[in-house]
Amino acid sequence: MTIRTATIEDLETVSAVEAECFPPAEAATKEEFEKRLTHYGKHFWLMFDGDKLIAFVDGFVTDEADLTDEMYEKAEMHRENGDWQMIFGVNTIPAYRKKGYAGELIKRAIADAREQGRKGLVLTCKDRLIPYYAKFGFVNEGVSESVHGNVVWNQMRLTF
Repeated sequence: MTIRTATIEDLETVSAVEAECFPPAEAATKEEFEKRLTHYGKHFWLMFDGDKLIAFVDGFVTDEADLTDEMYEKAEMHRENGDWQMIFGVNTIPAYRKKGYAGELIKRAIADAREQGRKGLVLTCKDRLIPYYAKFGFVNEGVSESVHGNVVWNQMRLTF
């Protein structure tokens, strides 16, 4: 398995993995990924099995302390020197789940954010995933204001 950051050339494969991992109401569109890759491709961590993209984690950097729904749609809000690394998506295609690959990508995102001098990382997740992210040091801050995909999201933060 190899891990690298993304470029615009990864648009098709990233979009395909997202569509395989999330229901349509929650999945980012190809157009949204095009903007994201253009603005913050260095904040996409991609994992490959040979030439096959099997998992990725993405999110931009900001000085805002809380993750908002607006951030998903406005890639131009990215600030390379911001304080907080946001995590918008953790994706692993079904055939590769439960093997620790997403965890490896999360650890890499954490290590990179620490090395880049961030204050920490912020993500939102559904109730069932709170214990999973807690294993990496994320602390549940309660129900988020997010209404993304018409589901309830919890905001979790890892502070360095």
